[in-house]
Amino acid sequence: MIDGTCLCGTARWSLKDVPKTATACSCTACRRYGTLWAYGWEGEDVTFSGETTAFVRGDSLSFNFCPKCGNVSHWRGLSVDEQGRRRVAVNLRLAEPGPIERVPVRHFDGLDKWESRPDDGKCVKDLWF
Repeated sequence: MIDGTCLCGTARWSLKDVPKTATACSCTACRRYGTLWAYGWEGEDVTFSGETTAFVRGDSLSFNFCPKCGNVSHWRGLSVDEQGRRRVAVNLRLAEPGPIERVPVRHFDGLDKWESRPDDGKCVKDLWF
């Protein structure tokens, strides 16, 4: 299990397993937030605790922040799929580095082309500093 927490400890998430990849997206929001996303299904492999404030962008998802320290903790889909499941993503930058340092980073062009970019061989530890 991987746990993440904001700077002040108010907003928390738990991810059932170490993710196979992390996503660095270039969309206008993710680029500004500096997030690294790991995906899952709310209540199945991702759980949340503590208080967050949601910023709804468009009609598909909300970005969720700690209302005290401002860290981006996760995004949450606004709708559910046919099975009633909700897609979510946690910000891996809120986790301790050790357990996730070797997770490969995938780059996604969310700004122009809405497609994956070629892998560059980098992993999370390459982006910490």
